[in-house]
Amino acid sequence: MLVCSCNFISEKEIVDVINEFLDQDRWQLIVPAKVYHAMEKRGRCCGCFPNVVDIIIRTTERYHAERHSTDAEIFDFMIRLKQFHEDNRRADIERRQKSNRAA
Repeated sequence: MLVCSCNFISEKEIVDVINEFLDQDRWQLIVPAKVYHAMEKRGRCCGCFPNVVDIIIRTTERYHAERHSTDAEIFDFMIRLKQFHEDNRRADIERRQKSNRAA
């Protein structure tokens, strides 16, 4: 099925890239921009991104179900995800403060 008509990307191509990422680190955060970058494409209208997010979620869930991931691994991933969110939140706040001072 064609997911992105701007770049002519199929669902199978997206799933293959996601599985490659998960094989490298099965607990990494995967976002549409990362998938497109790996395919040497870029979002144009970005109307497909919600569908790509759904594909990422389905593929990741299937990947972990097939490998019988444990609750401890899932818990560790959630801690890493929260830390990633906090780090990026702090960076956003710092950027805002700097820009406010320049104005």
